[in-house]
Amino acid sequence: MDMDDTHATEQPMSGSERDEVLSARFAQMVLQQANTAMLLLGKTPHPQTGRTLRDIEGAQMFIDQLEMLEAKTQGNLTKEEQNLLKQTLLSLHMAFVEVVQSPEPGEAGSTQGPATSETPQKPGGASEGEPAPGTPASEVESRKKFSKKY
Repeated sequence: MDMDDTHATEQPMSGSERDEVLSARFAQMVLQQANTAMLLLGKTPHPQTGRTLRDIEGAQMFIDQLEMLEAKTQGNLTKEEQNLLKQTLLSLHMAFVEVVQSPEPGEAGSTQGPATSETPQKPGGASEGEPAPGTPASEVESRKKFSKKY
């Protein structure tokens, strides 16, 4: 009996049933990683507090993990699993670029680290891709560090 079959109470799973369960677990893991990245990008509110977070480095780690998963599973995924992973990464890359190119909310008096706010707002006068007036040099440098092109 397989380790995965120990949870079954009656009969061991057939090969196709096991494949379906593993495929569902794979999809759940990909979506969990993506949801966490979106949470850290400030695209979805925190489920307990309702506030949005902005931790670009943390989000990048979850995106990198999905990219690693894509590379390590190449040739071993079903078409559906491959499409899910590809589309999820595409969405995350677009969200990441959007967040990196937009100023951080309340950045005039913010410190290094994740910032929280209810809704991100663009300060007036700042053009796309340029830091807002008064942006600390360390934050401008941090933004340059994470301006990965996709």
